[in-house]
Amino acid sequence: MSPRRVTLADVAEAAGVSRSTASLVLSGRGAELRISEGVQERIKAAARELGYRPNIVSAGLRTGRTLTIGFVSDTVATSRLAGDMIKGAIEAARDRGVLLFIGESEGDSKLEHALLQGMHDRQVDGIVFASMYTRRIAVPEALMATSAVLLNAVPKTPSPLPVVVPDEIEAGRAAARVLLEAGHREGIHVIGAGPGVRNVPRDSVAAVERLVGLREVLHEAGAGFASGTRCTAWEPEDGFAATRDLLDRADPRAIVCLNDRLAFGVYQALADASLTVPGDVSVVSFDDHPLASWIRPKLTTIALPHYELGRKAVDALFAEINGETSGEKPVHRIPMPLRTRFSVARPRHPEVS
Repeated sequence: MSPRRVTLADVAEAAGVSRSTASLVLSGRGAELRISEGVQERIKAAARELGYRPNIVSAGLRTGRTLTIGFVSDTVATSRLAGDMIKGAIEAARDRGVLLFIGESEGDSKLEHALLQGMHDRQVDGIVFASMYTRRIAVPEALMATSAVLLNAVPKTPSPLPVVVPDEIEAGRAAARVLLEAGHREGIHVIGAGPGVRNVPRDSVAAVERLVGLREVLHEAGAGFASGTRCTAWEPEDGFAATRDLLDRADPRAIVCLNDRLAFGVYQALADASLTVPGDVSVVSFDDHPLASWIRPKLTTIALPHYELGRKAVDALFAEINGETSGEKPVHRIPMPLRTRFSVARPRHPEVS
């Protein structure tokens, strides 16, 4: 004879609480409904001691939920830099006792449609639709068949979906403050886009918003960009070429790179010209790519909060699933922390080109 299955009622009795309280805690809603941490821990301890496992099929029939969610992206899962978004989403789902199904389209619209249909066929409770980098997208019609959240993506046209993105505008402000606090007011150049917010790569939300924040704080201080160079791609070779051209026409005191791969190329071009960072030219950047702590001097940069983005997307999705949002859907902006290193110093002398 097989042993009797431990029930929710058994856990509730062992913990000295009602069945409904035990159910709320074990479904991950204890903190949300303000059940004390002591009671939550007592219930979880009783569940562990008794070896309780929820009956997923029974719960699904009763609640109309499968305790699964989907995560559909372009190339997040295979990107070393953005992979922490997956980790954050997995851990937030696991905290709720929910499984995460992951699918990647690699930018193929037909595969993307098939992935969304596959998620619907498996009756997931909701979908996180993610992009590797922050960009404007056309929201797929197939996404609208269930609760959904856009992660690292902004709809090109009005959409009823919540959005979770990095706070790129505040990141731009932080980068400008780093330069101003070091005494930079003139000879500041930007590599990657600009200097105006219209001269940016197509659909790049990050470029526009970083420039907005940068220009706002510099303008308030009576400063601004001496020039900007738009780069179609943000790779080291693009930063190298843009900086080489810049040095042919100007004598920069500071360079703002719109990502760390560009900054790597900037470092090489400056070295080729026998210029040092930060002795001759200060450099500040964005993303906190692994390169930023490997190049010398280590690069001051504003980090993308990939893990926090993934967690927040799942939190926002469950707010949708549980009917906790109404009216205009929110845009959740996740703070981007400053990584202060050694690539910014006071300008060497006041004359600039």
